[in-house]
Amino acid sequence: MNKTFQSTFDTYNWDETLKSIHSKTTQDVAYALSKNKRDLEDFKALISPAAAPFLEDMAQLSMASTKKRFGNTIQMYVPMYLSNECQNICTYCGFSMTNKIPRRTLTDAEILKEITFIKSKGYDHILLVTGEANKTVGVPYIKHAMELIKNQFSNITIEVQPLDQDEYEELIKAELYAVLVYQETYHRDEYKKHHPKGKKSNFNYRLETPDRLGKAGVHKIGLGALFGLEDWRADSFFTALHLKYLQKTYWKTKYSISFPRLRPHSGGLEPKVEMTDKHLVQTICAFRLLDEDVELSMSTRESATFRNNIVHLGITSLSAESKTNPGGYAVDPQTLEQFEISDERSTEEIAHMLTNSGLEPVWKDWSNNWN
Repeated sequence: MNKTFQSTFDTYNWDETLKSIHSKTTQDVAYALSKNKRDLEDFKALISPAAAPFLEDMAQLSMASTKKRFGNTIQMYVPMYLSNECQNICTYCGFSMTNKIPRRTLTDAEILKEITFIKSKGYDHILLVTGEANKTVGVPYIKHAMELIKNQFSNITIEVQPLDQDEYEELIKAELYAVLVYQETYHRDEYKKHHPKGKKSNFNYRLETPDRLGKAGVHKIGLGALFGLEDWRADSFFTALHLKYLQKTYWKTKYSISFPRLRPHSGGLEPKVEMTDKHLVQTICAFRLLDEDVELSMSTRESATFRNNIVHLGITSLSAESKTNPGGYAVDPQTLEQFEISDERSTEEIAHMLTNSGLEPVWKDWSNNWN
C-alpha cells in the first residue's frame, strides 16, 4: 500500500476550499442539520459563517450524539513532559531551538518521581511528550521510558517527533497504545514560515506520519491543527478530510481530534486569524456531527469556564493539572513551560466539577477508580 494522504490532499486548493466554505448558505446548514449521516460538504456548512445562528441547534445535536455513543463519561488523562530538548525552529513554541532556555531531559529516577505523583492522582492513561530532538530523545530513549512505566498504566500515548514506520512498529511491540501528531497547519506556505529549520520543516513527511502509523498498526491516532497559525475554518476542513481518509484506509484504527488554540509562550506569536470561543464551540460540534464515534479531546490550554461548558457538548477526553515542562509535577516545577496553561485547577477539582455536572470521570479503560 504505497498511496498516502498526500495524493488526496494535493487535489485540493486552500483558497478554493476556503471560498467554498464561505459560500455555504443558511439553507446548506439547515440541510446538514436535518441529516442523520453527514459528509464533508455538510461539514463545510457547519463550520461556515452561515452556521453562526444555528450554534444552539448544533450544540444540542452534538450533546445528544455524544451521550448516545459515549454516555455520561469523560476519559481522564495527563501529559508528562520527558524533555524540552528540540532541534527544530518553531515560531510558536517555547521549546524552539532559538529560545535560550535551560534544557532538561528526565533521568530514570526523575521519571519515576513524576510517575509517583501522577499515580497518586488516580491517572491510568498517560501522554508522554518530548521536544523533537532525535539524538537526545529518540526511539531508544522513548522505548526505555515506556518500559520503565508501562506496568503502572493501562495505556501509553506519545506526542514526539514523527518517526518511520519501522520505528513505530518497534514501539508498538513495547505496548505503545496511541500517537498524537498534529499537522499544526495544512497551509503549505504558512507551515514553512513557522517551521524554517529542522526535520519538522518537511511538510510532506509530517503530513504522511498518520499513514506510517496506520501501516504500523497502532491502536489509535490523534489528529489536530494549531488554530491561529492560519484560517481555522480551512484547517478544520483539512483535518476532517485527513480523518475521513484515514478511517477509510486504516479502518481497524481508532481516531481522536484535539483542538489546541495558540497560547502564549516565551517569545510568543500572535494568532494570524483569531478563533473565538464561539468559533471553537462551532468547530467541536461540527466534528461531532460529522462523526459520532471519533474521540474529541480538550486540554488545559482552555479556561476553566470554557472547559466547564464544553464537556457537555461533544468532548470525550480531558486532561487536568497539566504541567508542560519536564519535571513539572514533582522534580522541578520552575523549569520553562512549552506554553502557558489556562485551567490550573487540581485533578480533584476537575473531577468534582464533572461529577457535579452529571458526568463520570473515568480513569482506567472506562472504569471509575477515583474517590
